Amino acid sequence: MGTGMGLYIHIPFCVKKCGYCDFVSAPASEAVRRAYLGRLQEEIHAVSEAYRNTPVSTVFVGGGTPSVLSPEQMQHLFEQLRGSFLILPDAEITVECNPGSVDAAKLQAYLQSGVNRLSIGLQSADEKELRLLGRVHTYEQFAANYSMARSLGFENINVDIISAIPGQKLSTYEQTLQKVLALAPEHISAYSLILEEGTPFYDRYRQAEILREKGKQQTLLPTEEEERQMYVRTKQLLKKAGYHRYEISNYALDGYECRHNTGYWTRNDYLGLGLGAASLIGNIRFSNTTDLEQYLNLDFAKFYAGAAAVYKEPLSKQAQMEEFLFLGLRMMRGVSARRFLNQFSQSIEAVYGEVLERQLKEGFIRKTPDGYCLTEFGIDVSNVVMAEYLLDG
Repeated sequence: MGTGMGLYIHIPFCVKKCGYCDFVSAPASEAVRRAYLGRLQEEIHAVSEAYRNTPVSTVFVGGGTPSVLSPEQMQHLFEQLRGSFLILPDAEITVECNPGSVDAAKLQAYLQSGVNRLSIGLQSADEKELRLLGRVHTYEQFAANYSMARSLGFENINVDIISAIPGQKLSTYEQTLQKVLALAPEHISAYSLILEEGTPFYDRYRQAEILREKGKQQTLLPTEEEERQMYVRTKQLLKKAGYHRYEISNYALDGYECRHNTGYWTRNDYLGLGLGAASLIGNIRFSNTTDLEQYLNLDFAKFYAGAAAVYKEPLSKQAQMEEFLFLGLRMMRGVSARRFLNQFSQSIEAVYGEVLERQLKEGFIRKTPDGYCLTEFGIDVSNVVMAEYLLDG
């Protein structure tokens, strides 16, 4: 497996914005898409000058819905990337796609461009739930696209699913799990729906969520007990089918963990290009503008890494240590005490001894041969557990 930085490319277009989505994405005309890809090409060429000799071990094209691009547009994008960056021969190269927006020509273009991993956004196998979510595809379209990808030669496919959808019952969620498992994808991302502020779902269901949090009756969302049952069944069924959980929301067959996302959780360098894309290079975090008009009018002649950033922060040693813990503990393997010592010239116990001791006693974490990881109990209340690793300034 090659080692190097990750490269993320953002395609902010979709057929229709889903009601729960808070990503930087929206429908757009073909003219806007072409203009965006032209500017993205300029950003790629300008920024890559600083990374000519930096190996790239993972590439992830996300969105939005990257599969709305034509086969020619996607092939041209990868030609630009390969001409500008040192992409390793064994790099993991992922493209996100939505059912109904891919066809044989697009999938063949991906393969010809070196794409070796697909991430398909199913979300649910229940037609009623798909309509409620605002998805523009059916389960049959997903199944057809999945079968087509297999027949063309894709050997590494992820399927996204969502639990705790408004009105969802344990029975319909189990049916989604069973249908996905019957297809045997190499990777499954199983997320619980979060009501993100600023989305139509937040406006529509926030009051019901408040009532649920207070233990009061409401009818729009699954109860906390139903949500808990969905969570437990996910673990049970996927484990039985041979998937191991390597991160809080991610399961894989042996050898198919997503290397790109693992890089995020272990704080490896990654460079994000395109609208709203985020980066971590060294110990500097920066994010591109999320304003499409502003992005389309940037002066790329003077471009350098982070020039499109509206947010840029050199991380203090304290912030780096905090991220090491609350990102690293998302991984089932936990965090490495040796790596912490090598990075920060202090032992993890010297910095976090009191918190670690308390969480060991409370059963939130356990010791591993090389550090600490969350217990099953700790995973269940991970947000509370990880908040304790924020140091006082």
